[in-house]
Amino acid sequence: MKKISTKLLYIMPVVALIAFYACKPIASKFSSPVGYDLEHPEKFNMPESLLEISGIAFYKGMPDTIYSIQDEEGSVFRQKWDVKTQKNVRFAGKGDYEDIAIFNEKVFVLKSNGHLYSFPFSETVKEKAENVKERKKLVPKGEYESLYADPETNKVYVLCKSCPVDKKKKTSTGYVLNYDLKLDSLIPESSFSIDLEQIKALNPKLKASLSPSALTKNPKTKEWYILASANKLLVIADENWKVKEVHRLNSSIYNQPEGIAFDKDMNLYISNEGDELTNGNILRFKYSTSVKK
Repeated sequence: MKKISTKLLYIMPVVALIAFYACKPIASKFSSPVGYDLEHPEKFNMPESLLEISGIAFYKGMPDTIYSIQDEEGSVFRQKWDVKTQKNVRFAGKGDYEDIAIFNEKVFVLKSNGHLYSFPFSETVKEKAENVKERKKLVPKGEYESLYADPETNKVYVLCKSCPVDKKKKTSTGYVLNYDLKLDSLIPESSFSIDLEQIKALNPKLKASLSPSALTKNPKTKEWYILASANKLLVIADENWKVKEVHRLNSSIYNQPEGIAFDKDMNLYISNEGDELTNGNILRFKYSTSVKK
């Protein structure tokens, strides 16, 4: 009996220690910006036609209809949330289309080579857009995937994914275009750059690299939300492009994040391209003042 009691004296602290760590919550390596829980989205699976969904946008922030593109067809798709049936308008032939923005009653689509297409928003209900403009040489040669149009300033932002100007520097460069509503004209205005060393400063485990795949602006805070599909990151920068936060994205949720947008209710949406095993999808994150970092 004594021997059993002595053994129990040794075993019980070990059992207690195991129980303590089993009950203790494991710290997640993934994080979220204030107001959003990036680990628990509502998911809307796309039809086969949008397996390779890329950019997403809303008309005046209204969440009743989602407008999207996919990176092989020169079409803009529209559908209701959680309704797979889509309708689309063709604006160009096959190509590598990466992002979409809607403002000033115009639809803008970014091609990976930096060309911008535009046509009247009223033509999204047609089978083929009739008044399409292809705008070339507005930005230097490079690879582009990120587009944002600001209705408050009439400025259009195009961010490099891979550009010669960034090859020997730890930066991601972007370009600002001024939109003249009367002339329906885009005029190059200035450039900006994101210092990628700031990413590593915030999280030493990460590389000072980005390869942005989508861009939007938080309508409340005016912060920039920048997606990086290859690195599975959401980077948040202030109005002057200084990096404030870096959030790693869970690859089991984010297969290939290629599009990002806010609606007028501050809800956040991220689109994911699919593959042979996974459907393309759009994830919705309801804005909540109770969600902290």
